[in-house]
Amino acid sequence: MPELPEVEALASFLRDHALGAVIGRIDVAALSVLKTFEPPLTALQGQDVTDAARFGKHLGLQAGGLWMITHLSRGGWLRWTDNPSAAAPKPGKGPLALRVHLFTPEGSTPAFDLTEAGTRKRLAVWVVRDPNEVPGIARLGPDALAVGEPQFADLLRAKSSRLKTVLVDQQVLAGIGNAYSDEILHAARLSPFATTGSLTDEAVHELYETMRRILLDAVARSVGQDAARLKGEKRSGMAVHARTGEACPVCGDTVREVSYVDRSFQYCPTCQTGGRILADRRLSRLVK
Repeated sequence: MPELPEVEALASFLRDHALGAVIGRIDVAALSVLKTFEPPLTALQGQDVTDAARFGKHLGLQAGGLWMITHLSRGGWLRWTDNPSAAAPKPGKGPLALRVHLFTPEGSTPAFDLTEAGTRKRLAVWVVRDPNEVPGIARLGPDALAVGEPQFADLLRAKSSRLKTVLVDQQVLAGIGNAYSDEILHAARLSPFATTGSLTDEAVHELYETMRRILLDAVARSVGQDAARLKGEKRSGMAVHARTGEACPVCGDTVREVSYVDRSFQYCPTCQTGGRILADRRLSRLVK
C-alpha cells in the first residue's frame, strides 16, 4: 500500500508534470471507484490543474475549485503515460480503474491512470469542493511529519494499545501504514507488541526521532523519482518489512513474521523482542 513517502512523491510528481495543464476526457473503467456523484466527475473537464497535495495517505488533484481525491488502497497506483491511447478503455478489463487525459501548455497530451492490482478492488475516488468532505480525511489525526514531539507523546499516552496498532491508526497519526511502521519499530528497537503505556520518556523520544528519520529519508529517496520507479525504491529501502526469512541487516538474526487473516508484519527478534519469537497474532500471546 502506498504510504506517506510514496503519496508525497506522487503529489510532487503531479505538481511537476500536471500543473497548468487542462483536464480533458476522463475515462472510467471501473464505476465502483467513484464514491461521489455531486459534483460529477465531468465537472473537472476543461478545468486548469492548480495543485496536487497529500492528505495522510490520500492523493489530491485540484482543478477549477474542485478536488479529485484518491485513496490508492493496498493494490492501487498512479501511472503516467506521455502517449495514451485515444480509444476509451473497455470497462472491467484489466487493472485500469480511471484515466485522466491532459492538455499541457506545451501542446502535449499526456494522461495518468489510476490502476489497481488484485481482485479485492478498494481504490476510491471522490470529487469534492473541500478535501475534508472525504470521510477518511476528516477523521485524520495530525500528519506524521507535522506532529511535534510533545503532541506525539500525548497521543501515545492517550492510548493503551500495542505500538504497531497505534502507529497505523490514521485517526491517531496520519500517513504511516504497515510497511513503514515495521521499519520505524525495527530502527527504534521496539517490539510491535509493546504497549504505549510501557514506554519511558526516553523511548518515546527515540521513537519520535526514528519515525521522522525513517519517513524523511524515504521522502528524500522518493520525491523526484519517476512514478513507475517508486515501488522499487520503497522496497529497496526496507530492512525488515516483506523480508521474512532473510537476515536482519543490523544483527544478522532471521527476520520473522506475524500473520493475520489478510496481512502480516515483520520484525527482528534480536533487535526488538529480546530474542523472543512472537506468536501468530491470532493466538494473542508470546511463544516462550
